[in-house]
Amino acid sequence: MTKHENKMKVKALAFVGIPVTDMKRARTFYEGVLGLNASEEMMSGKWVEYSLGNNTLAIASVGPGWLPSDQGTGAALEVENFGDAIKWLKDQNIPFSTEPFESPCCRMAIIKDPDGNNVVIHKLKRENEKGVCI
Repeated sequence: MTKHENKMKVKALAFVGIPVTDMKRARTFYEGVLGLNASEEMMSGKWVEYSLGNNTLAIASVGPGWLPSDQGTGAALEVENFGDAIKWLKDQNIPFSTEPFESPCCRMAIIKDPDGNNVVIHKLKRENEKGVCI
């Protein structure tokens, strides 16, 4: 493959957007279950952002041009205590598409939001816990 000078220079992740069909139901999930706090609300409530460290997670119900899917990009949420987070989600009867598992670098599980979008629950291991991470 011939190397060409790339004129596009990405400097940061602007946001991760998740399409939803029912904003009230989605906000109940993202705020009530996941515990996120809305930082911005735009487009008469059709776009809601949550500040997460230096990043932004957005949920949006903007019409048929952007619909939920379990086949697209998934946001991974870093949690403080993986075990407590998984127990909370199971107690809330949140569906898991991938049950909790462990890799050499992390622990994670994949849950479904009310529209079927995948949301990864993630906990990076401390350096002294890590195996070989590829």
